[in-house]
Amino acid sequence: MHGARGDFAQARRLFAYASPYSGLLALSWAAMAVYAASGALLTYTVKPIFDEVLIRGVNTLQVAATILGLYVLKGFGAYFSTTLVALVGHRAVTDLRNALYEHTLNQSFSFLSRNSTGKMMSHITNDVERIQAAVTEIAGDLLKEGLTVVGLLALLFWLDWVLALVAIFGMPLALYPLVKLGRRLRASNETSLRRWKDISEILQETISGFRVVKAFGMEGFETARFKRASARLLAVNMKITRTTAALPPLMEAVGGLAIVAALLYGSHAIASGRMTPGSFTSFVAGLLAMYTPIKRLSRVNATLQGALAASSRIFEVLDTHQEVAEPAQPVAIGRARGEIEFGNVGFRYADGGGQILRRISFRAQPGQVIAIVGKSGQGKTTLLNLLPRFYDPTEGVIRIDGHDIRDLGLRSLREQIGLVTQEIVLFNDTVRANIAYGLSDVDEARIEGAARAAFAHDFILNLPRRYDTVIGERGSRLSGGQRQRIAIARAILKDPPILILDEATSALDTESERLVQQALANLMRGRTTLVIAHRISTVRHADVILVIEGGEIREMGDHESLLRRRGLYSRLHELQFSTEDPAL
Repeated sequence: MHGARGDFAQARRLFAYASPYSGLLALSWAAMAVYAASGALLTYTVKPIFDEVLIRGVNTLQVAATILGLYVLKGFGAYFSTTLVALVGHRAVTDLRNALYEHTLNQSFSFLSRNSTGKMMSHITNDVERIQAAVTEIAGDLLKEGLTVVGLLALLFWLDWVLALVAIFGMPLALYPLVKLGRRLRASNETSLRRWKDISEILQETISGFRVVKAFGMEGFETARFKRASARLLAVNMKITRTTAALPPLMEAVGGLAIVAALLYGSHAIASGRMTPGSFTSFVAGLLAMYTPIKRLSRVNATLQGALAASSRIFEVLDTHQEVAEPAQPVAIGRARGEIEFGNVGFRYADGGGQILRRISFRAQPGQVIAIVGKSGQGKTTLLNLLPRFYDPTEGVIRIDGHDIRDLGLRSLREQIGLVTQEIVLFNDTVRANIAYGLSDVDEARIEGAARAAFAHDFILNLPRRYDTVIGERGSRLSGGQRQRIAIARAILKDPPILILDEATSALDTESERLVQQALANLMRGRTTLVIAHRISTVRHADVILVIEGGEIREMGDHESLLRRRGLYSRLHELQFSTEDPAL
């Protein structure tokens, strides 16, 4: 159960995103005041219409001009209050969406491993969209309709304070069910958001895994899974609809009591001469005019509960601690020479499990090639993920040119490192944009030179629009070898002093592998390179080979010395060449 104090604090935090636009808000509030005052005065004009124009036939033009002027003022107030509040709401929620996206990108890999892609997409799209609708409605209706109710109440008490008390005596009776229904709406909205998250996860999984779904003939299974998730969402949304639909009838019942009480008392007041027919008619008109804003205010509570449910999920992400933090005073090193040192490095994931890496110590001199081999699941990729600080080691230290990498700014550190992996990530953009990714103002000659060095220029010329060809999501319009060479061209153009190759040729056919190996040779020239070897035959010329088993370095040396040792490396070498086991 959410306490009122917690809800208030959360709402205040949510609406703090509107504080940079306080000037626009002030203008919108002024327009709302004009709207509310005009509405109350229009209701009051019912009195002179009955008492002066209709009964005595005087002041007709004056009353008509007043009514026309008030309607013009009310129209201007309505237009400017609505548009200004909408502008503030859209800008504030855009800031919130941008902050959430930026915060997500700044998290470590541990954060993304704990939160699915579908869940994060649901936060950034559906949750923020729900807040977008709510902020505009709440910021507009809450004040505009609230001021309208206050203005009309002031009119009612001015006309006859006793009759006003009689008319509104039943309103407090509606507060308890409003609060009760609001709590139910909060719980239902939280459930609805979880159901939306389930749908987003299914969409992300099935669309990204479309080929696998097709290959295994699982279209029916996935469709049924999606329909079940949709049915659960429908059920909770209908629960929200039923709860929300109960609010207007409740307010109308209270309003009916107020009208009956006003009629019973008002008839006696007119008979005794305490009120004129015009005053009483104006009073009833004001009472009736209050119902529309009051009903809208009752819906604001339902909207607010939905926004609070969505904002609680968003703030949970925004409050997530960044495990990989920027140093308070980052060290500037310029372009690194490329010396790398791992000193007694250990690592375990924050969410539990065993030790992944233990006592990893080695040194790479500038320009050396360090190969890392071993069976799958021994921590090879995790080891390399520590260098660009995708994770931080739980023990030991990693240095570049003698500097602890935790003392370097993250951007500065990652500018020193190029990364080419087996799973190539390209974007749904042009070939040119993918090669120049992360760089600005790169001339055509440099892009083409990088493509030539990566042996990609020739196939790019055969694409429909050459370097301006859009390659599809994740480079889907290119072959595996072509994607790999685009990624290598990207790394060549970045020109980093340190290079990480993570099984960069393991999924390629022989011809593609030959071209990629030639491109990698160009890329590795003059750079310190850490390479995870899928095939031992590809690292025989490495300066140093690290053999990893159980998260530890079991052997270290060059190819020939390790073979002569007749240890683990030799056994892996013999096993691979005798069985061609692709798991090594």
